[in-house]
Amino acid sequence: MVFGIWYMVKAKLKTILEGLYGKYNHKKYIPPDPLQFVYHYNNKADMEIAGFLSAMFAYGAVEQIEKFLTALFGVMGKSPSKFIKTFSAKDKKLFKSLKYRFNTSEDITSLLEILKKILVRYGSLENLFLEGYCGNDKNIIPAATKFIGALDGKTSAGLKFLISNPARGGTCKRLFLFLRWMVRKDQVDTGLWKKIDKTKLIVPVDVHMGRLSRISGLHNRKTMNLKAAIEITAGFAEICPADPVKYDFSLCRIGILENCTGKPNKYCPECELAGLCKKNFIFNRISGRIIT
Repeated sequence: MVFGIWYMVKAKLKTILEGLYGKYNHKKYIPPDPLQFVYHYNNKADMEIAGFLSAMFAYGAVEQIEKFLTALFGVMGKSPSKFIKTFSAKDKKLFKSLKYRFNTSEDITSLLEILKKILVRYGSLENLFLEGYCGNDKNIIPAATKFIGALDGKTSAGLKFLISNPARGGTCKRLFLFLRWMVRKDQVDTGLWKKIDKTKLIVPVDVHMGRLSRISGLHNRKTMNLKAAIEITAGFAEICPADPVKYDFSLCRIGILENCTGKPNKYCPECELAGLCKKNFIFNRISGRIIT
């Protein structure tokens, strides 16, 4: 009985998600997403660095993120990767007036120094990631933990927040967002990293994904952490085993472009999730699934 109900719910949800993917998963919908800055460059090395920096600073209001990243990449010039490779102490003064929310100018320049060491030693962030990647791992978390461990080291509190480590149990939304951009290939994601299996990816869970995946019946957690991200990913994997992170971008457009806050607004009647989003929606956990 439970299996039969979940099978019907899953089939309905797949139809909804495919509809959202067809509607929103296009380059024209990338702005105001920080991913837009990756496509300001054509060179793989520049796109990779732009992707990492854009993802790491993807917290806060969209307008603030755009403003900061525009200033950051403005300082770094036409080639972020070349700027980092030649970065020196005298260049720190260029960032003296640049800060972002919890992160100081010292955090920013320290991160650039760390990236320089990585590029000098490994040649690229991809090469560093592959050092810790094993295709036999259940998911990408072990490799991601090793990757961040190489960046983490003895860093400030601001940097530890910026480059969050899965070992600390948080959702690591920005790290998994970067990996989605690099590994998946479609009209939105770059697919720059060819040697990583996209089935190993973890869904980047922010406030939008947390809320919308709950509405979709993929979890019923009050606290968003790494366990929640794994559970949400497992739910999507049942719907699309070959590409569990496929619907991340398009589903989140409901929160970003349609301003879904979980409360009624003018977009609700046309919302694809309207049938799943009801007042007094009751979650009953049965065999790991929800029944209404």
